[in-house]
Amino acid sequence: MNRGQRLIQAYRQAPWRRQVQWIGLFLAAVIFAAVVAGVYLSVTARAAAYGRNIQDVRSDMEIIEKEIENLETELASLTSVEVMEARADGLGYRLVQKNQMIHLTVAGYGGRPLANQSVVAEASTPENASLPPEFTLSLIEWFQITVRGWAAKYSAPVEGLTQ
Repeated sequence: MNRGQRLIQAYRQAPWRRQVQWIGLFLAAVIFAAVVAGVYLSVTARAAAYGRNIQDVRSDMEIIEKEIENLETELASLTSVEVMEARADGLGYRLVQKNQMIHLTVAGYGGRPLANQSVVAEASTPENASLPPEFTLSLIEWFQITVRGWAAKYSAPVEGLTQ
């Protein structure tokens, strides 16, 4: 044998080593696919569980909303004019005419305070505003300040920038 063939034969791998390498690569690919599938199944299972929890909460919300509506309907029927008149009659109350009423004046009692039911939005004044200066600068002003800072840092003259 010549020298070239001996070198090739010396560095050529045995057939069983090639088989072991191919089996190792195949098993690595299978393990990688199994890990990816496991992660996918885990994420899908969690998403399904969260979705089911959301459905349960929405179902509970609908039940509670129906109960609230039923209670509001019951309250409306209990406070209707006919029911209130019947309750008043059952308790012995009777209607009085204006000439049958007696008004008493109590010293020191000024009556109920009037309720202020008007909705007035509080005016936003500059004294109440507490925005940091970063949010009140325009883009041009910010750019000018930044360029001036760079110029001062690097001692370069800045021309044409006015404030």
